[in-house]
Amino acid sequence: MAAPRVGLVLGGGGLKGFAHIGVLRALARRGIEPDVIAGSSIGALIGTAYAAGVPVETLADRALALRRRDLFRINHVGMLLERMRSRSIYLEEPLRNLVESVVPTAHLHGFGRPVLVNTVDAEHGTQVVWGLPGLERVSAVDAVYASCALPGFFPPALVGGRICIDGGTMDNLPVAITAQLGVDVVIAVDVGSSDLTRAATVAEDGFTSIFMRAATIMMHRLQLHPITGWSGPPMLLIRPRIAHIPWFGFGHAADLISAGERAAEEALDSFDECRAARGGIFPKRRVTLSVDEAACVRCGTCVAMAPDVMTLDSRGIAVPRVTELIWSPADGDFVRQCPTRAIQAVDADAAPEATAPDDMAPELTATLGGYEDGVRTRTVERPKIRRR
Repeated sequence: MAAPRVGLVLGGGGLKGFAHIGVLRALARRGIEPDVIAGSSIGALIGTAYAAGVPVETLADRALALRRRDLFRINHVGMLLERMRSRSIYLEEPLRNLVESVVPTAHLHGFGRPVLVNTVDAEHGTQVVWGLPGLERVSAVDAVYASCALPGFFPPALVGGRICIDGGTMDNLPVAITAQLGVDVVIAVDVGSSDLTRAATVAEDGFTSIFMRAATIMMHRLQLHPITGWSGPPMLLIRPRIAHIPWFGFGHAADLISAGERAAEEALDSFDECRAARGGIFPKRRVTLSVDEAACVRCGTCVAMAPDVMTLDSRGIAVPRVTELIWSPADGDFVRQCPTRAIQAVDADAAPEATAPDDMAPELTATLGGYEDGVRTRTVERPKIRRR
C-alpha cells in the first residue's frame, strides 16, 4: 500500500502546546512524515519551526529552558499612558523574539511543503489561513507571531496588509482547511479545548485564569461542530491528558512533552485502521452508557444535545437509546454537560480498578482517548437533588 498523504494539524493551547513536541517524537519513531502542516497559536509556532527543519530535540530543549520572563513582560508604559486604549497587557518584543528564534525569516511559500498558519483578521472578523494558495507570500515570522497573539495579552500584527490576531479566536484546530489540500489522513492534536474538567478555584485565581477559562470554553464549543460533524478524510485525533496543567504554567515542559508522546503512541496504534477507512475519527473505543435515575432531574439537556443517543421515558427520565456504543475521542460531550452528572459513560475496555487522578475532580477521569471529562470508571457521590 502506498504511503498516505498526511496532514498534521497542531492546535493552540498556550504552553500546553509543548505536548506537540512529544507527538512529533512519536511520529518520527513511526516513520510518519507529514506532507501538510497546519497550526493555530503555539501549534503554528511548533509546526512551522518543525517544517523549517528545526530538530525535535532542539524544540524540546528550548521548551525546557523557557522561563516566564522570556515571554511575559508587562507593558507598563502603554498601560500607564494609554490605559484602556493600550493594545495589550504584555509587550510584543519577547514573543516576537521567541518566534524569530525558531522560525526562519522567509515567506511561507519557501518551505517545500504546505505550511498553514491560522489567524483571524481582527478588522474584518474573518479567518485568514496564511500558506493557502494566494496567501503564501508573507513573512512566516509575522504570520506565526500573529497566530500566537492572544487578544489583550499581546498586540496584533500586520500580516499581508491585515491586522491579525490569534487564530484560536475562530478555529483552534483547523482540520477542515487542511483536509482541502488533498490529504488522505488527518492527524489532529488537540491540547487546548478538550480538557473542560472542573475548575473549582477559577473565581479566586485572578483575571488571567478567568479569561483563559472563558477562552477554553469558547474554543471547545467552536470546535464541536467541525469535529462531531466530520465528513472529511479519516482523522486520527490525539488528545493528551494534560487537564491538570494550566495554559501558562511554566516548569511543566517535560511533563507536557511526555504526555504528548504517550498520547500519540497510544493513538498511532490505530493508524493503520484509520488510513484504511473511508472516513470517521479514530481511535475507537467501546463505551457503556447508563443514567442514574435518582440524579436525573428531567431537564432534557442530553436529549437536546444528542437526540440520536438519548431519549426520555414516559416519566421524563433520560435513558440511552443504546447502552453500548463505539466512540471516538470526539464523541460524548453531552455527558459532561449533564447539570447533575447523572449520565455515566464507562470505558468498557478499561481495567476495573482504574480511578481518576488525584488532581482532577472526583467525578472526572481520563479514559476515552484523552477525552478527559466525559467517561467515568467509578461511582461517585452526587449532590442530593429535589425532584420536581
